[in-house]
Amino acid sequence: MDTTKNTGTLDALLDVKRQDGASKFTEEKKKIYADGIASVSDSGILDTALNVGDKALDFSLKNQLNQTVSLYDQLKDGPVVLTWYRGGWCPYCNITLHYLQDKLPEIKTAGATLLALTPELPDNSLNTSEKNNLEFSVLSDVGNVIGKNYGVVFELTPEVATIYNNGFGLNEKNGDASNQLPLAATYVIDTNGIIQYAFLDADYTKRAEVSEIVTALKKQ
Repeated sequence: MDTTKNTGTLDALLDVKRQDGASKFTEEKKKIYADGIASVSDSGILDTALNVGDKALDFSLKNQLNQTVSLYDQLKDGPVVLTWYRGGWCPYCNITLHYLQDKLPEIKTAGATLLALTPELPDNSLNTSEKNNLEFSVLSDVGNVIGKNYGVVFELTPEVATIYNNGFGLNEKNGDASNQLPLAATYVIDTNGIIQYAFLDADYTKRAEVSEIVTALKKQ
């Protein structure tokens, strides 16, 4: 899907994909995915993940160009928008990344740096970056180490894990057999390292709107 110069909302684009999935999936597959989302919600992760007012934890990770990027170093230049995506195999993630790239000038105008984290191995994150022509850092959080520190990592249900591994080899993409993924979480972190905006949702098809991100940035 080409979202170039799109003036609509991200959710409107994601909803097209939701409806497409609903029309193609069997009832069994729909139930497996719905149960998977319910499992995430029931796990309590939305209550325990870092949230507004919490101190963001520093980290250093390699980006798609094999450069080390440190959160606190970035915060010296202004606030940071920190967002997670599940992987380049996820159509909702690709739509979101493309949309974020399209709206990147708005984020930069608000004085912020955008960083995206994924549990995928570096070669896969590079492919995702190139495919979406991304001009912001995509950081490989192998083993979900940083994601776990932020409390945004959960374990897939066995049924969803089976679909993902049979369908595109999740374990190979991530380089481990944990069957763990991060929420599609987004934070706005101020220059003091305090989280000023948090988007946390058990439903992986829902993402933070750039308009909300920019509004939060303008309050800094």
